[in-house]
Amino acid sequence: MPKHAVRIYGDFIRQALSKDPVEAEAYAERLSNVLEGSWSSTTRITPVDVVSVVESFKPRSCLLSEIAEEYLVLRKIDQTPPRVALSTFVSLAGDREVSEYTREDAKLFVRHLILRGNKTTTVRRRINSLSAILNYAYSELDLDKRNPFTRLMIQGEGEDTFKRGVFTREQLKLGYDKSLSSGSTVKLLMPLLGETGCRLAEIVGLRIEDIDLQEDLIHIRPNSARRLKTPNSTRTLPLVGYAKLAMERTIERSDREWLFPRYIKEGTCKATHASNALNKWLKRDFEGLTAHCLRHTMRDRLRALECPNDLIDQIGGWRTVGGVGVTYGQGYSVEQVRVWLGAVSQAICSE
Repeated sequence: MPKHAVRIYGDFIRQALSKDPVEAEAYAERLSNVLEGSWSSTTRITPVDVVSVVESFKPRSCLLSEIAEEYLVLRKIDQTPPRVALSTFVSLAGDREVSEYTREDAKLFVRHLILRGNKTTTVRRRINSLSAILNYAYSELDLDKRNPFTRLMIQGEGEDTFKRGVFTREQLKLGYDKSLSSGSTVKLLMPLLGETGCRLAEIVGLRIEDIDLQEDLIHIRPNSARRLKTPNSTRTLPLVGYAKLAMERTIERSDREWLFPRYIKEGTCKATHASNALNKWLKRDFEGLTAHCLRHTMRDRLRALECPNDLIDQIGGWRTVGGVGVTYGQGYSVEQVRVWLGAVSQAICSE
C-alpha cells in the first residue's frame, strides 16, 4: 500500500476473489486499476468501496456462443438468420474464444456456404450476421483486433441474383378476392401488404393499439415483439379499399393484444413463419411470386401514377436517397398519403 494511502486503506488490502486463477486475475486487475485511480493524488484521496467494486464486477466470458447470446438478447432482432450463421460457423471453426478466430476461419465459412449452393446474397447476409456479433464482442471485451469478416470478398457476388417479379392488376384483384372469401387469416395478409406497401413483419407484428378503424389508420412503430428496419420505417398509413376490408376481417379473428397472435411466440414476432405460409399459396397460384413482390408492385403502381419519389419513400418506409433536403420538415400529411393510396386502390377496384 502506498504510504500516502495507508491512512485511508490501512497497511494492505486482502480480498478473497475466486478459486479460478484466470477469473481471480481479472478481478485483481480490475481492483488494481480502481485503486490506482483512487490514490493517484498524493494530497487528496477519494476512498473506494472495495467490496462494492468486487461485487459489481464479473470477468466476461469470451466464448463466441455466450457473447452471441448476449448480443441477440440486447438487439431483439429476428434470431433465426444469426443463429443459422452461428451454428454453421461453430460447426466449422469450433466454439472458441472470440479473439482466436482468424481470416482463414472466415474464408472457410464462405467456401462452405458456396459449396452448399447458397446464393451470394445469402452468404453476404450470413457474413454480416457474424461480423456484427464479433464487432459487439470486441467492443465489450475491449479487444484490439481486426474483425476477420471485414471486407471479405465473395467470388461472383451479385451475378446469381434475379430481378424480383411484380403482380399484374388482374392478379392483385384475383388474389384479393380469394383472400376475402377464403376464411384464411394468413391469406388476408395479401391485401394488407399489397395495398399498404408494408413489409410483412410490419403487418404481422401489429398490436391492436396500432390500428385505428375509426380513422382507418395503422401506426407502423416498433414494439416489444419486433423492431423496424430503418428509422424511416416509423410511419402512419391510411387503410383504403381492399386493405380496409381485410383489416376489418383480420381484427375479428385477433386477440385483444396482437393482430396476428398465432405468430407472436415467447414475445417475438415470427414473421418468417407467416411468410412461409403465405408464400406457399402465392407461389402456387401466382407463377412463383412472393409476398415481397407485393412491396415491389406497390412501388411500381405509385410510379405509374407519377407519385413524388419522396412520398413513395414515406409510404413504404424506404430510406430516402434524394439528398438532405427531402428529410427536412414533417413530410407529407396522412391525408395526402390517403389521396395517393386511394388512387392506387381505385385502379384495382375499377378492374
